Amino acid sequence: MNEKKLLFLLQLLFCCQHVFAQMNKAPAYPLVTHDPYFSIWSMTDTLNASPTKHWTGADQSLIGLIKVDGVTYRVIGEESKGFENVAATADDIPYSVKFTESQPSANWKNESFDDAEWKTGKAPFTSLKKSNGTLWQSKDLWVRRTFILNKTGFDKLYLKIKHDDNTEVYLNGEEIYKYNGWLNKFKNIPIEDAIKEKLKTGKNILAIHVANTAGGAYLDAGLVTDRETKENHPVQRAEQKNVTLNATQTVYNFTCGNIDATITFTSPLLIKDLDILSRPVSYITYSVKANDGKTHDVKIYFGASGNLATNVPSQKVIAKKYISSGLSILKAGTVEQPVLQKKGDDLRIDWGYMYVAVPESENAVQSITPAFQAVSSFISGTNNSNISGGKTLFLNTSVNLGKVGASAKQQVFLLGYDDIYSIQYFHQNLRPWWNRNGDQTIEGQLEKAATDYSNIMLRCEDWNKVLYNDLINAGGKTYADLCIIAYRQCIAAHKLLQSPQKEILFLSKENFSNGSVNTVDVTYPSAPLFLAYNTALMKGMLNGIFYFSESGKWAKLFAAHDLGTYPIANGQTYGEGMPVEESGNMVILAGAIAKAEGNAAYAKKHWKTLTTWTNYLVKEGFDPANQLCTDDFAGHLARNANLSVKAIEGIGCYGMMADMLGMKAISKKYTDTAKNMAKRWITIDDEGDHFALTFNKNNTWSQKYNMVWDKVLHLNLFPKEVYEKEIKFYLGKQNEFGLPLDSRKTYTKSDWIMWTATLADNHNDFEKFIDPLYKYVTETPTRVPLSDWHETTDGKQVGFQARSVVGGYFMKLLEVKMNK
Repeated sequence: MNEKKLLFLLQLLFCCQHVFAQMNKAPAYPLVTHDPYFSIWSMTDTLNASPTKHWTGADQSLIGLIKVDGVTYRVIGEESKGFENVAATADDIPYSVKFTESQPSANWKNESFDDAEWKTGKAPFTSLKKSNGTLWQSKDLWVRRTFILNKTGFDKLYLKIKHDDNTEVYLNGEEIYKYNGWLNKFKNIPIEDAIKEKLKTGKNILAIHVANTAGGAYLDAGLVTDRETKENHPVQRAEQKNVTLNATQTVYNFTCGNIDATITFTSPLLIKDLDILSRPVSYITYSVKANDGKTHDVKIYFGASGNLATNVPSQKVIAKKYISSGLSILKAGTVEQPVLQKKGDDLRIDWGYMYVAVPESENAVQSITPAFQAVSSFISGTNNSNISGGKTLFLNTSVNLGKVGASAKQQVFLLGYDDIYSIQYFHQNLRPWWNRNGDQTIEGQLEKAATDYSNIMLRCEDWNKVLYNDLINAGGKTYADLCIIAYRQCIAAHKLLQSPQKEILFLSKENFSNGSVNTVDVTYPSAPLFLAYNTALMKGMLNGIFYFSESGKWAKLFAAHDLGTYPIANGQTYGEGMPVEESGNMVILAGAIAKAEGNAAYAKKHWKTLTTWTNYLVKEGFDPANQLCTDDFAGHLARNANLSVKAIEGIGCYGMMADMLGMKAISKKYTDTAKNMAKRWITIDDEGDHFALTFNKNNTWSQKYNMVWDKVLHLNLFPKEVYEKEIKFYLGKQNEFGLPLDSRKTYTKSDWIMWTATLADNHNDFEKFIDPLYKYVTETPTRVPLSDWHETTDGKQVGFQARSVVGGYFMKLLEVKMNK
């Protein structure tokens, strides 16, 4: 294809996105989606109405501006709210306080109290032995902090605090905060004006009592105020015309006065190309053209916060500007670089480096400034200064497009992240897939991304259309739209690596659930997308669990729950096992791989382990004891009928794989076992017009979503009449925003609804389940990356967000593909 034709096709692509328009409304909009750490979203319908955020909700600001004939329009993001210290917390500036762990007299909170006999300690106070603060292991702590002010009269004043557990805070003797519970991250609490007036020049006292009721202990507190904006340059908000999501892109259209602009965020998650999938570089493309038949002077700006490389904004960052591989590059990362030193759920990466790059030939102006100066420096034309370090820095890039008329002009910005080491896997630090041999550089990846841009855009457009058409053919437009919104979220909740044994690893993070890495009952609902399009990734989700058992590190007769807490995968950290749940999941997914590939070679490799787990299911799975399942948030259940179905399906899958391997006698034995169990299940769980939640019955019910594998894999263990009876019953139990999970509560799991819907034997019934889910996704008041756990009565999030389990939305597509 010649260059002119390629350029024409690309311009057509960006100017005519509506031709293949897919989803136009989402709870949150994916902008940059690569892995659990490099993941940036817009959580408002209008891109320029709020700061962009990490999926956890922490600000990770991207800013986009377009200057037309000297008038500046905002198209991307909004500045994060800035604060200045009144009395700094220890995460920012060290400080010491007076404290006691013994009950003081009643006036301990007053200014006049004499604390000379109290001990002196350095904040923060924590039960962690490795800390820069003071070790606190008692039940109660009383703290008095003295701070000196040279001025008062702050417009707004906030208590900045992080504590564990119950806390009461006084400012110069007046209570300003009381809370039973804990805050696991800093929160700014507004202080009432009447109490704010208690501040005075000179000496002030912040008095705090914390009761450590259980678990860890922590205290760090101070006062902050809004940052003063010294420069006031006018910025108009561009008018957003629409937004469209497809599989690999989120596309916004704006009017900036006499210029129309298309802003396209492309994370090229091409599921069949692991090298592109793992390349940690996203494209932000501006395409602008005049809308009035005239020409206009146009300059464009893209900025990214250094907070993309920090866990909390108070961390110090170093930054630099340099030229490499024909690119003009900005780079930033924390000073401390604590590689793989933190694990947990509500965390951002604070090691490795972020990058913003453009081709050197485009003569971009790049600078590094404090965040609050980023926009004003572009507007004033002073964006050519650089600072090398500090907090909340901004990496700024602007390009002068010159005269712009009716023909579109385009500018591409590259945003990348090099995490250096991604996961610790059984005490060995692993590099990301793209640098698995340690012979690649991020500059090289940025160069490839820039060089391959045109080809990547065409490949993305092709994949967008192929996937969307597949989905429409499988389940209709509403179904297709729901899956499209789930696609990038599902993939980006994983990290792609290579194990020391040279096997692919595709490890999930259990986002906003408990932070586990490679949780089996997160892999299970995520599986349909990968079974449908790339079983290598599906194997990458199972390989670590197989290794855990086959290496002898996990010696139990059932499958493990997880490999650790992200990003440390040194062995299970979840406090309680899910024996039937995880064993059934692993055997079923091995069977699904065999069915998808048309051979059981992968199962043969792990046959001994699969046999152990299947025998456990035969012994313990039919009438499960009181134990957790994947729906553990709903509580323990004994005699769980849906969990029993999982065991039966797992045993049936083992029989199917044995048959594929030519083990006819073994196949018959286990297939007959599964069929006999299914017959017993029908008899003892039948409640007339439906089947019960547990074998105790008691007029209960539940979604039997695990039964979907019987249909998808053609196991033929349960008669079709069982599905039909359940579907008919469920249709009478739906609420406005979906089918409840079971008879105990009105909340639901949307991934399981998709599985249940796939059991329907006609499209009309299928759509009756899908339509309320579409209503939830497009009308939920909770603005976070898609939550899979929501309330069916009002559409609000109950818990969880940004999890990979929305890959389960692709179950109907998988069923169609398996039937073909």
